[in-house]
Formats: sequence, structure tokens, C-alpha cells
Amino acid sequence: MTTELIIRKEMVEIGRRMYEKDLVAATDGNLSVRLGPEIILITPTGSCLGFLNPDDLVIIDLEGNCRSKTINPTSEYRLHLEVYRQRKDVTAIVHGHPPICTAFSVAGEQLDLCVLPEVVFTLGAIPTIPYGTPTTDEAPRVIREYIGRCDAMILDRHGTLTVGESLTEAYYKLEKIEHTARVIVTARMLGNVQVLEKNQVDRLMRVRADAGLQGNIIHCVCAAPSAAAPLAEINEDQLTRTITSEVLKLIQG
Repeated sequence: MTTELIIRKEMVEIGRRMYEKDLVAATDGNLSVRLGPEIILITPTGSCLGFLNPDDLVIIDLEGNCRSKTINPTSEYRLHLEVYRQRKDVTAIVHGHPPICTAFSVAGEQLDLCVLPEVVFTLGAIPTIPYGTPTTDEAPRVIREYIGRCDAMILDRHGTLTVGESLTEAYYKLEKIEHTARVIVTARMLGNVQVLEKNQVDRLMRVRADAGLQGNIIHCVCAAPSAAAPLAEINEDQLTRTITSEVLKLIQG
């Protein structure tokens, strides 16, 4: 059984990675882990994720009551509690402010194209959630329609929210969607974003089902077979290796 101290140290490490990888800035972003059915360990308000100590983290319940008399939880705690109430399968939440994903929402662009097989397979489309004023009841309210159908989302002008069965898994999903956004921006600079066709995505979904992955995903936007020049056929062995690698990461995360 994972002890609370180990979880605290993991949260400190994940916060450090996020800060060093430019996935948060200053005091942006927050993390939480479910310690029990109604007990949450969460980062404190006004803290930089890159410089946390294990003792900085605070415990709250699903009503938002804080055990600490001296340290307050992140002002975004309502967002976390909404996820835990809606998703009994979620053990950890990562709220980051990755610049490229955030720029997509500022530009009014969606991260919903079927581009990278491993992302299509594990996450599907990454929806952009309508704007909700941070730190208020609006923020949890706007995610309710989506959180049951996806594990990663962009919050309009307010970064990203990723969830998982472990903190590392939720963090890797953040890395993955920011990487996807970077690839798409780079492809546009080079002249074109080639999108997977429906038959290729259907094959990915069959492999997903065969791998036993559970949970709903929001399907990404495919290219029509008659649209511009079709993509070169993906090598099935290569595709299988890529997907297997991603599944192992999720299982081991």
C-alpha cells in the first residue's frame, strides 16, 4: 500500500517536473491525490509547484473542509472536488498551464484532429471547455458535461486538466497533450497537418478494444477518404508497437 509520505514526495517531484518543463509558471497550477473515499491531498494556495515541500501539502474532504489551521488549499480546490465527485475511478488530478495548449484556446482553435495514433488511441479528442471564472463555482460547473467522457481537457484561457488512476499517469497525459499541440503547430508552420483517415482511426479503436482499455473518449475529427491527398498507409507492425508502448506506460504509470 502506498503511504501518504510516498504520495507527498511524488507530488513534490511531479510539481518540480511541471515547473522545469514550462508546464506551469510562477504560482500557476495545482495537484491532488485521493487518499481515501472522501479524503484528498492537495497543493496549497499561492505556492510554486517547482519548490514544494512534502509538508506544504494539505488534506481536505469532499466538502472542502481543510484539516490544516495554518495552510489553505489551492483556490482551485472546487475544480478538483467536482472531478472526484463525478469520477470514482479517478485517483489523481493535474491542473497545468502549458503554453501551447493554452494558446490553442486563446486563438479559438480546437485540439480535436486525429493526428498522432498514440493520442487517438489513449485520449481521443482533447475538448476545449467553455470559459469559467477561475477559483469560483463556475469552473467546476463548466466541466460537468465533459469530465465523464474524457481524461484530458483544455480549460478555455486557463490551462489544462488531466486525470488518472495515479498522479504519474495524470501527469503523462498533460505531457502528451502539450506535445501534441506542439507537433500540430510545427506541422502548420511547415505547411500542412495531415489527419488520419476514418479507416485508420477505426483500426486504432479496434486495437484499443482488444487491449481492454476501458472508459469513454470523445472521438477526434478524421480526414474524409476523398479529401486532399491520402496519408501513406501506416505500417501495422509499427502501429502495434507504438500502441503497446503507450498501453504499458499507462499501466505502469
